[in-house]
Order: sequence, then structure tokens, then C-alpha cells
Amino acid sequence: MVQALARAGCEVTLVLKAPVRTGRLVDPLRALPGVTVRSPHAEGMIDHEGGMPARLAAQILARVDAEERGPSGEPGFDLVVVRGRRLAGKLSAGPMAGRLWTYLTDVPQSAAEFDGASKGELRRIADASRVLLCQTEELRGFLESAVPATAGKSVLFPPVVVLPDGLETRREGTPDGRALKLVYTGKFAPRWNTYEMTSLPRLLAMRGVDAELHMVGDKIHDDPNDPGFATRMRTALESDQGVIWHGGHPRAEAMRLTAAGDVGLSWRHPEMDASLELSTKVLECGTLGVPVVLNRTPMHERLFGADYPLFAATETDVLDALTLIGKNPDVFTLAVERCRAAAADFTLDAAAGRLRTYLAQTFPEPSETVLAAAAEHARTSAATGGGPAGGLAVLDDALAGAVEEARPAADGPRKLRVGVAGHDLKFFTRLLDYLKSRPDMEVRVDHWAALKVHDEERSQELVDWADVIVCEWCGPNAIWFAQRKRPGQRLVVRLHRFELYARWPRHLDIEAVDEVVCVSPHYADLTREITGWPAGKVTTVPNWVDDAQLDRPKLDGAQHHLGMIGIAPSRKRLDLALDVLEDLRRDDPRFTLFIKSKLPWEYWWIWQKEEERAHYEQVFRRIRRSPLLAGGVVFDSYGRDVASWLRRIGFVLSTSDDESFHLAPAEGMASGAVPVLLGWPGADTIYDSRWIHADPAAMAASIATTVALDRWEQDRALARDQVRAAYGLDEVCRQWTDLLSVTPMEAAKTA
Repeated sequence: MVQALARAGCEVTLVLKAPVRTGRLVDPLRALPGVTVRSPHAEGMIDHEGGMPARLAAQILARVDAEERGPSGEPGFDLVVVRGRRLAGKLSAGPMAGRLWTYLTDVPQSAAEFDGASKGELRRIADASRVLLCQTEELRGFLESAVPATAGKSVLFPPVVVLPDGLETRREGTPDGRALKLVYTGKFAPRWNTYEMTSLPRLLAMRGVDAELHMVGDKIHDDPNDPGFATRMRTALESDQGVIWHGGHPRAEAMRLTAAGDVGLSWRHPEMDASLELSTKVLECGTLGVPVVLNRTPMHERLFGADYPLFAATETDVLDALTLIGKNPDVFTLAVERCRAAAADFTLDAAAGRLRTYLAQTFPEPSETVLAAAAEHARTSAATGGGPAGGLAVLDDALAGAVEEARPAADGPRKLRVGVAGHDLKFFTRLLDYLKSRPDMEVRVDHWAALKVHDEERSQELVDWADVIVCEWCGPNAIWFAQRKRPGQRLVVRLHRFELYARWPRHLDIEAVDEVVCVSPHYADLTREITGWPAGKVTTVPNWVDDAQLDRPKLDGAQHHLGMIGIAPSRKRLDLALDVLEDLRRDDPRFTLFIKSKLPWEYWWIWQKEEERAHYEQVFRRIRRSPLLAGGVVFDSYGRDVASWLRRIGFVLSTSDDESFHLAPAEGMASGAVPVLLGWPGADTIYDSRWIHADPAAMAASIATTVALDRWEQDRALARDQVRAAYGLDEVCRQWTDLLSVTPMEAAKTA
């Protein structure tokens, strides 16, 4: 991690949890440019020689962070990478909350192990973390399902394989004319099948295969469930036929011994097949050109291919695989190639590349335009006798110079002050995270308790302070701020379908509003038509799609899986989606409709309407009674784990009577699914007409043709490219940045 962060351009401070006994690991890190190694034991921060419990570690890290703070008290470190649930839990309640990049590995591996305490602790860690680093896609999906707070923050950071300097990889070729060298490195424990491995040379000899087993390590597990294991294991290591025990060695020497072998062993007990973690030893073997015997799991199949020849579940499987490669050079060569290819994505350069991406997303570059807007707002505010102009530390000398002429001479440079006000910010969350992360913006939130309920004193403070106020929803909040807006202050109101047909727009002083933001051209036109507001004040900035989070590998069979997200109220038209499914299942029963939604009776305001209840009673009766739908409709629970759920979906349906934008098809496109829509009003202003169809029969025909002609991969790649260009999070954030950084002078010219 230290090497990858340094290579990604960070200045890194590594805090050691134990005293340095040997410089074997630490000295190479000290030699890296931009890396500082802190040893609390050597520096006298700890008065004992032992390790560092989580509570003490949190105190030490807070002290080191405090030493890094600037003169104005800003946080010392921009990000704090921490591995381990206990330590992350302690830090989540301290001053580093919000800056944690938590690397989660020691989490429960199944739903049965997840108790209330575990969920609560992980929720607190997720809330305090800016980023959650997950080793595998499986772990990320499991966490998002079990702990909704992790959704949107979880990113992949697989194991990193770094070969020691000067280490030669395994020579090409097969082990002709000599014993097959098997190698295992690591701890010796029952579920790792290390005792069973010691029998392999003897059993292979009975099959006519000469083999020797090299075992590296000195940690023999004391298993309370099997008190005799440690004794049996040690005896086997010291005396079994064909077993060569090398004892414990530094990592570089252990890897050299691995490179001298022919086949690595990572065959484990079936209980570990459900593990959500990926063995670094397996990847090290692949990098060294040493093929590995390992269990067949979905994760391993994705890495090595379903036809990888060294998958094994039982001892007989292991012997069969080793016998095969011991006598078949072509199979051995294939296994080597697969392992090398699998390990190629886990290099230090690949890790640094991932971190550069995450760093760029978390710490956007400052903008001259935003700083210029902030400077002009400060000048305008001072000239009109408005709120305090204020001053901040210079972010960058070059940027400060670029806006010097636009800044009053008496004022220092400052960030653009953005206020966000609303009762429900669920549609604004990622935009809010982005705005808060910009180094050239300062953001304050006035969270209203309800549509009409708020702290007036706090809201007035926002009026006095902000350069720009964004009202999420065109409701009582927009009316209140429009009545109190300062001269030179900008007011932006984001209007949704919900408010357009309500009474609030009629009471809004549109003269006090600088821009009304709609999410689609169709609804922008409707807004102008219904309200009569000046056309120039109504603009379109689309909904955002977190394309980076949604872009995940599809699961097998996805091309036969249809998806719907949200089926209430009745205008979502689940009945039409069932028409599509019935048409498809007449010819191919593999087609299945997956529905991720709350059920209609979970919305009191829907279920109290007689016509809504009648609609759903008819729909569910049809699902029960239709032979074509039997077994073809799956209801999945509502939740934030949409990205993980979409991995199984190949086509996302939109059968609504009316939508302002309908985010579900766009999210499906970002996930690599093909959108299939009916032509609801305005659909063609948001989505390419190739995805829009006249009726359910045409939707079904398009899906069937796409699959039959093997066009699914091509279409989903096109859909993904389209949604990234139009509605990707980076693009929408750019549009919002441009919108908020309009200066008072520019706004006056436009008016």
C-alpha cells in the first residue's frame, strides 16, 4: 500500500504498530522518495515493548495527525488508510472521521455470522470513511447488501503482488526427467489442508508420478477443535515421504523457493469456498510462472477460466490434476499461461493506477473559474453591504494570480461559498459529496426537518454567508430563500416532477431565482409551459449516474435476465413488463424478470387508493396463474445495493406511462445492460431512439433478436459509452460546477 500510494503521487507517512526488530521490511520503504516511517516505540510515544492495541493505536494516530496540522488548524493528513475492523471502529469516532480510507478484510464472511453488533460497527465505519477498499467484487457486493451505508463508497483494491528485486521467475518448460516439485508457503492449519498435502508425494508415487513437496513456514496452528493437529502436522513435516520442510523464511526467500517449484498448492477445505477474499499466495505463484492447484469457486473461475485444468475439490481431484500435468506437457503449459494472465492485473503499477483514479475522484482539481466567481462574489457582497466577504488561505499561487484582477485589493482569495437547502437530499448526495470535496468551494447544508419545518435562524445564517444557494426541490424552501435572497447572491432551484404539479411554483418569486434546474429537456419545456416562467431561467442538468460504481462484471446468464427497479405506483406499469416476459418465455423459458423494489403496500399513500390496490391485485393474480410466468418472476428486496444487483441483469425495462428522467435504464446502461423502453413522453430527449419501442411486443422482439444474433455484448458496450458521455457522474459534476461558478457580472449580462 505504501509503495502504491507513493507511486500514485502521494506523500506517505507509515506509522508502525510494533517495534522494529529487523530492517528487512522497513528499510526499503524508508528509501522511497516522499515516504516517512514513524516508529512510536522508538520515538518514546509508547513506554512498553509490546504491540499496540486498537485504542492506543487510535490515540497515537491522532497525535501524529495533530503534528501535521497547519497553522490555521486544518487537518494534517488528507486521507488515512487503515486496515483492520477494530482499529477502524476506534478511528470512526475520532477526529479522522471523514478522511478514512478503510481496507476491510476481517469482516463476517456470511449472512449467518452477521449479528446486530457487527452491522452496527460496520455502519459506523462506513459513515466515517470516505472510501472503503474491498479486496474482491464478491466482498464488495456482500458488504453493500448487508450494510447499506457501504454502497457508493466501496471500491476495488485487490491484493498487490510485488516481486523482490533480483528475483528470477520460474524457467519456462515442463519438469521432464525429474521429480515434480510441489510447493506450499504459509501457515499450517486444518482448513488449509496442509496435513493432507503431506500425503501427496506418497500417493502420487503409487500412480507412477515422482514428486516432492516443499513446505515453507513455521506457524503451526493450535486448533482447539482438534488438539492433536499441531503434533500430527509437525510429525508429517519432519518425517513424511517426499516432504521437505524449509521452516520460516523472509518473504523474498519464500518467493525464491516458490519460483524453484513446478506447482503451487492452494487446495483448501470446502468450508473456505465461500471466502470473499483472494489469496495473495495464488497471485504470487502466477506472477512467478508457477501454476496453482486450487478450489473451483466463481471467483477463481472468473480469474482462471472455467476450463482451468488444476481445479480440485477432493484429494482425488488433486492427485488427478497433478498426474495429468505430470504426464502432459501441453496441459502444464496451459496452466502456466492462465496463472500468468490472471496475475497480470495485480501488479504494483495496476494498484497505483487504481489509486490515481480514486484520488482524482476524491480530490478534484481547483478551477480558475470557480475562484474568479468567489472573488467577484466577495467584491459584490462588500459593495452592496451584504454578508461578510471573508478570506481563506491561498490554494495555489498560480491560480490566485489568475484571478487577481477580479478580486478587491483588500480581500484575500477565498473559496466559493455554496449553500444547499432541502428536506430530502437523496437525489443530491453524490453531487453534494463532490462539491464538498472541491478545494475551491466551501459547502454548508441547511437540512430541513420536513417540507415546511426548519430552523429559521440557521437558514438566515446561510443567507448571510453564501454566494450561491441551491434549493433541492421547488417547495417551501425555495419560496423562503427567494424572499430573503441578498443582492448579488445567486439562487438555484432544482425542480422535480413532484413539485411541478403542486402549488409551490405558483407562489415562488421567480424574479429572485437565477436558474431553475430540470433533469430533462421534456420537463424543462413542461415547466416553462405550466408556470409561464421566463424561458432563459429554466435550464437542464441531467440526473447523475455513478458509472464508475455501476461498472462491474456481469454474472453468467445475464443476457437472459430482465430487470425492473421500482414498480410503484401503478404508472410504472409492471403489467406491461409481464407482457414482455410472456412473449419471451413462449420461445425461451430461460428469460427471467428480476424486480428490485418496495412492494406497493409498503407505501401507505399508494395503498390507500382503491384503484392502485385493484391494479396490483390483478397483476399478482396474473403472476400466480399464468403458466408462462410461473417461476419467471423474482422479487428482490429494496435497498442501496443496486450496483451489485445489476450484475445479474442483461436488459433493464422501462414501461412507465410517464417519467421525468427514469434513472433505472441509465443505471442499467452504466452497469453494462441494454435499456429497453416504451416511448413515454420525453423518452427520446433522454435516450437514443434505438432503445425505444412502440409496445411490449416490440420490446420482446428486440430482446430476443439481440440474444439470438449474439449482439448483446456489442449493444451493451454502446449503451455504456452513451450513458458515460451524457450522464456520467464526472460529466454532471462538471455541469454543476459551471452552473454554480457563474459570476454576478455574467448573470447580470445574461439577464
